[in-house]
Amino acid sequence: MLAAQRQSRIAEIVQTDGAVSVTALVEQFGVSDMTIRRDLDALAAQGALVKVHGGAVRAETRRTEEPGFEAKSGQMEAEKAAIAQEAAQLVRPGTSVALSAGTTTWALARLLREVEDLTVVTNSTRISDVFQAEPRADRTVILTGGVRTPSDALVGPLAAASLRSLHVDLAFLGAHGVSVPEGFTTPNYLEAETNQALLATGQRRILLTDHSKWGVLGISTFAELTEVDMVILDDALPAEAADALRDHIDEVRLVSPRTARAAG
Repeated sequence: MLAAQRQSRIAEIVQTDGAVSVTALVEQFGVSDMTIRRDLDALAAQGALVKVHGGAVRAETRRTEEPGFEAKSGQMEAEKAAIAQEAAQLVRPGTSVALSAGTTTWALARLLREVEDLTVVTNSTRISDVFQAEPRADRTVILTGGVRTPSDALVGPLAAASLRSLHVDLAFLGAHGVSVPEGFTTPNYLEAETNQALLATGQRRILLTDHSKWGVLGISTFAELTEVDMVILDDALPAEAADALRDHIDEVRLVSPRTARAAG
């Protein structure tokens, strides 16, 4: 195979999967590690992808683009279900949790409806609606104020101010993007401030994000990798990316969507 043909195929793989490792490309094309790295250099120079530690990710050209909730909820559904199920195992009766806006945290909220004596702090109208639809006398839901975003998050100074005096056992946040060294990012700078405040409420801080977010860069960082205690992702994340995360985060959990049941 000619170099141009191989590079074209690599670009297609990255565009389709969102990320790929050098190791996987070496195995697929039967060429050396150095050859693949030269291919990635050439494709990165063309803007076809972005090189990261151990591989490459899809090039993102619109760092402030924020899809609506409905558009995001139809993406990576099995992966989000698996991540949410893993996260739900951390929540026990009598726990207080913070849930940021997002479709993965929304999937988690649906799994927490049966937890006894639960206190929920959220800036998501969608998550608040999940609990409101099935009220319980032993549950408290605190919804922040703020300006509503396309993803139905309440953000801005009012939302951040309402969170600063609160303390919860577990803070679960989603992310638009995750990378080294930019950390966890969002396409909305007002949401970054609110996410920082949400994260600060948690005694234990956990990020929930699927593999397609790896290498994506939003306009604003809301947390460095070292600021979280755990990240839960699906196992399609390249091994080199998982290793890079483990260099900065104490616990990295990879879950399989193949073993996840649909969230009820």
